[in-house]
Amino acid sequence: MELHNGKLFWEEITEDIEVKTGKQPKSHYDVIIIGGGMSGALSGYILAKEDLRIAIVDKQKMGTGSTMANTGLLQYSNDIMLSELIQQIGKDKAVRFYQLCREAMDQLRKVAEEIGSEADFLDRSSFYYASEESHIELLKKEYQALSENGFEVEYLSEEDIREQYPFTKPAALRTHGDAEVNPFKFNRDILAELSKKENVDLFENIEVTETREKDNEIELVTSLGVLKANHLIFATGYNKSLAFPGTEPEINRSYAIATEPIADLSPWKDREMIWETKRPYLYLRTTADGRIIAGGLDEEKPNAPKKDRTIEDHAKELQEKVQSLFPMLTIEIAYSWGAVFGESADGLPFIGRIPKKEQTYCLLGYGGNGTVYSMLGAHILRDLITGQHNPDAEIVQLNRN
Repeated sequence: MELHNGKLFWEEITEDIEVKTGKQPKSHYDVIIIGGGMSGALSGYILAKEDLRIAIVDKQKMGTGSTMANTGLLQYSNDIMLSELIQQIGKDKAVRFYQLCREAMDQLRKVAEEIGSEADFLDRSSFYYASEESHIELLKKEYQALSENGFEVEYLSEEDIREQYPFTKPAALRTHGDAEVNPFKFNRDILAELSKKENVDLFENIEVTETREKDNEIELVTSLGVLKANHLIFATGYNKSLAFPGTEPEINRSYAIATEPIADLSPWKDREMIWETKRPYLYLRTTADGRIIAGGLDEEKPNAPKKDRTIEDHAKELQEKVQSLFPMLTIEIAYSWGAVFGESADGLPFIGRIPKKEQTYCLLGYGGNGTVYSMLGAHILRDLITGQHNPDAEIVQLNRN
């Protein structure tokens, strides 16, 4: 599946980070991970701390799939609001899932600090506005759900917004504890750190043609030969061909732009990340070098846009939306791209043991918070693989439907 097309921002601005690959495979691994994007890198990083022998295998250069098209907004809030999730799965599980996402934000910060990543991991607040008057009650309900359950949140009226921002909206929520990042650089930084470890082997441009689970052992038939392990993790992102029954994502596509650097972003309060209640939603962030990244205009089409004109037209529409919020800024498009993304039916990721497979797992962070889901999922899989009880695993298990 072609995951993205267009002129990708992160690929252009990120100097390649040395990731040592191509070691001679070990005769046996404790865990093999298929996929070296954000999910595979984070799960490998957490598992490697357990002194397990790890191999990560990718059919292409690691991080150049969905991670390359990721716009790098890290938020604990979800596409499905807490108030809605409470109605869907009950208060205890919903609140706990939001807590896991908030904890994952702290865990991501810790990873960045531990590896000394220079991936522009910057703390940000998020500004979530009502797209229309009828959404005010929706935000009030969400404010109540968040505040009552210990999440730091502020409710902003139309007057509050008018006083603090260069635009007016009916209402908004401001939450704290989020961040922005260069996802490709962060991914490559993690892999570079892993490549230094004796207990981790990385294999790029290796095709997996078959997986077999037998006699308490996993066998991977690959273009490198047969690799063996005790456990196998599929961290294959939106590759629908590798989905398992019950986990097939709904594949859609989205668009994004990155602007030329803007000298003065002072009208943008605290350079908060901005998104809205309308679906599909517009979202915006800034970058360390003063650009604006904006995305949205989702379409129910299961493939990346192929025509340059299609990408250009959507880029112009995004440009106009950004300009309407910040009319005093000069918005010039420097990069524009389109990419596929996957969503589960209930808006939650699929993380855990694959039914009828004792030693095979998946970490599929479907939705707008894929990196956050990957982080929380890496800890859940660590516990399942090392035999520790994890009471949160059932929230995201594959057979929850």
